[in-house]
Amino acid sequence: MSFDHSGHGGRARLGRRGFLRWGLAGAGAAVAPGLLAGCASPAAPSDSSTLRVWDLFSGGDGVLMDEMLAAVGSGPDAFSIDRTILEWGPSYYTKLAMAAAGGRAPEVAVLHLSRLAAYAPGGLLDPFDLDLLAEFGVTEQHFAPAVWERAGWDGEIYAIPLDTHPFIVFYDKEIADRVGLLDSDGELAPFGSPEAMIEASAALAAEQGGSGVLFGHVADQAQCWRLFNGLYAQTGATWELPDGGEPRVDFDAAVRVVTFMTELFDGRTNPNSLDYFGAMAAFQGSRGAMIFCGEWELPNVRSTGRPMGAAPFPNLFGQPAVHADSHAYVLPRQERVDQARRREAHRFVATMLKNSYTWASAGHIPAYQPVIADERYADLDPQASYADAAEVAVLDPPSWFTGSGSNFQNQMTQPMSSALIGDMSPEQAVQQMVDQSAAMIDQPNPVA
Repeated sequence: MSFDHSGHGGRARLGRRGFLRWGLAGAGAAVAPGLLAGCASPAAPSDSSTLRVWDLFSGGDGVLMDEMLAAVGSGPDAFSIDRTILEWGPSYYTKLAMAAAGGRAPEVAVLHLSRLAAYAPGGLLDPFDLDLLAEFGVTEQHFAPAVWERAGWDGEIYAIPLDTHPFIVFYDKEIADRVGLLDSDGELAPFGSPEAMIEASAALAAEQGGSGVLFGHVADQAQCWRLFNGLYAQTGATWELPDGGEPRVDFDAAVRVVTFMTELFDGRTNPNSLDYFGAMAAFQGSRGAMIFCGEWELPNVRSTGRPMGAAPFPNLFGQPAVHADSHAYVLPRQERVDQARRREAHRFVATMLKNSYTWASAGHIPAYQPVIADERYADLDPQASYADAAEVAVLDPPSWFTGSGSNFQNQMTQPMSSALIGDMSPEQAVQQMVDQSAAMIDQPNPVA
């Protein structure tokens, strides 16, 4: 991937920090959370009309965000933005929590929607004024229900989604067509069952002359969970993490999914021991016909020059579902709210959503539905092919310890990765996942 904005595929690299106000002390804290005490009070904005905005977008995403901010920073209704770009990962979320707890947070920040349960209940965020958002042309009806329902907590809306970024499939269209996997519109036809997916992968491998399906998981902290979470939801089961209780898990359904994963990546038709970058390199080198990964890899797969197709992750177990997350705007708690600036924050969020066609070029699905309905979006290839994934998006189970970049994803991923390489049975892997879930539930929430 070209930007590594969410820890997808390895440790994020520190990106451009052009407006970072904390100098060397802040840069040190980015990799040393224990130093955060001195970072919870960023300097005040240069004037009363300036909005302070924190985000975690570097690389290709950072460039696109620059374009969007440049667009809203000009003209008669221009915004004055003091942007802070921080390294994605635990350090970002710790800094945001510390700043909000101290009441000295920015007016607007970006949060992965899967992380909301760690922030809204603890009073680290303020809810949005939906009447004010509606005044600026943004309402609940403009979002896919699967994403919007995760934006709320205790009857209030605490996050406004900017995008949905799902786990999908990219594939070589010519190879898929030759083995009969495309429909009359030239798109990937439904598989319908795990067995059909395995048969299709064998056909792809034979036609490719190498591997059918590629998937990088070795030493990765999230890949197996992304694959599992969508497939498990397709069975109709839920992975629930009630506070003070035991995990509620359909053990048999989970074993079915992990067993399928081990059968698909058998080490013969499809490799079972690739790391993330090895899988990407194999696909880019035409050593595989299909790859399971996030849509954020679009710039990389497009650079191969292969006839590229993309699709939401196939429905194999009966109920359409795709693992995903969402970059969302939030209003971090402030000790003293400037109502004029808070109003401007609402206008800023609404304006950014309306300008998110630019954001779609990186592969992300705009959360603001009028952008997707625009005929320009229909011409985006292959982005338009997987836009429906937003309708069936499944995020991490809501808890203070889950979400993108969390230790929960890592703890769920490792036993499944061991099962894929043959070091653990599917039953053992699922049992370890349940046990780890129970152990995390027992841990106290540090911001409660």
